[in-house]
Amino acid sequence: MITRMSTSKKNSFILVIIAFACISFTFKPDWGFYSHRLINKMAVFTLPQSLLRFYKPHIGFITESAVNPDMRRYATKYEAMRHYIDIDQWDTIPFSKLPRDFEEALVKYSSFHLINTNGDSIKMNFAFTNVDSLVEISFLKTKESFRKKDFMGFITQDLMPQFYDDEMKISTLKLNYWLKKSFIDTEKYPQLVLVDEFTEHGILPYYIEQGYSKLVKAYLKKDKDQILRHAADLGHYIGDLHTPLHTVKNYNGQLTDQLGIHPFWESRIPELFALEEYDFYVGKAEIVLDVRNYIWDILADTHSKAYDVLRIEKELSTKFPSDKQWCFDVRLDQTVRIQCREYAKAYENALKGMVEEQMTKTIKVTGDLWYSAWVEAGSPDLRKLDKNPIAEEKIVNDPTLSVREY
Repeated sequence: MITRMSTSKKNSFILVIIAFACISFTFKPDWGFYSHRLINKMAVFTLPQSLLRFYKPHIGFITESAVNPDMRRYATKYEAMRHYIDIDQWDTIPFSKLPRDFEEALVKYSSFHLINTNGDSIKMNFAFTNVDSLVEISFLKTKESFRKKDFMGFITQDLMPQFYDDEMKISTLKLNYWLKKSFIDTEKYPQLVLVDEFTEHGILPYYIEQGYSKLVKAYLKKDKDQILRHAADLGHYIGDLHTPLHTVKNYNGQLTDQLGIHPFWESRIPELFALEEYDFYVGKAEIVLDVRNYIWDILADTHSKAYDVLRIEKELSTKFPSDKQWCFDVRLDQTVRIQCREYAKAYENALKGMVEEQMTKTIKVTGDLWYSAWVEAGSPDLRKLDKNPIAEEKIVNDPTLSVREY
């Protein structure tokens, strides 16, 4: 039986608390609970008054729910892939090879098999030609080109609804229907199976676009619970989008003898210095007109920093006294091995403000997409969703007040 390829490489563990991320290096952690919560909280203050008056009363929920996507890693095997994308598996900047459309990327980097009546399989090949409107389909000695629009209709309408099944299998009758031709002998080959070889390497930018669409729909429905849930989730994934090591296969330095660099960069440093040193005045949220390109431009910028994240720490580790790089601390009544404050400070300085820059960018982008989704939905009046809405004139848009009380 042909089934979806395993994503066990990265979805076996969950980040329970920042310090624990420094103990286990076999999973791909996130900004850390502390940072994700802080980012969502600060993003609320980027919103215009018309939207802030809805979000401000729910800032506690938005803040605490920032970590929900991490918590879901226990519940579904499909969650981990949403937090990263191994760009270096597929492409290099400016990502000309990797399709921006999720379904196209899935088709391009997965494989299809025709299943005959005996249960045997024959591989089919699908290739998008230089002529963007065509797709070339071949198996055995048969090869023909069809309209891309028709083929993608088959993928979107008939195959993708099975995405969360263990096996994506469909009748070849449906493919012939979409291709408008009896291309496949359906009596000999009654079924077609897609073997997912793409998503184990991450789907982060695609899922952010999906999350944005969910938020737009929630605004349209004026569903308060859904708005808050999707907004909180979206903030989490945007945080991941700004984390350089979420874009490479060497996500925790396991390929360069730098185990633990991932939680070092995104959890330990913010935990030590965010409130003491970082400037959270990021400006007002702005409307994004082309969300897809906006997301991919951010991804390109984030990915461009991954090499420096690894290189700088590697160089620093050879110069900094080895006996002062690791210290011990007590967390939840357990003694954990964690980077010393002095070493963390030296790394932060060597990065020249990169962690602060990425964290503050995350705050701004989160506000941008919350706001843009609301505008795309027609700027619905959300005041009636709360029994006692806050009047605009009573809202103080001062992020420094918020962060100090965190």
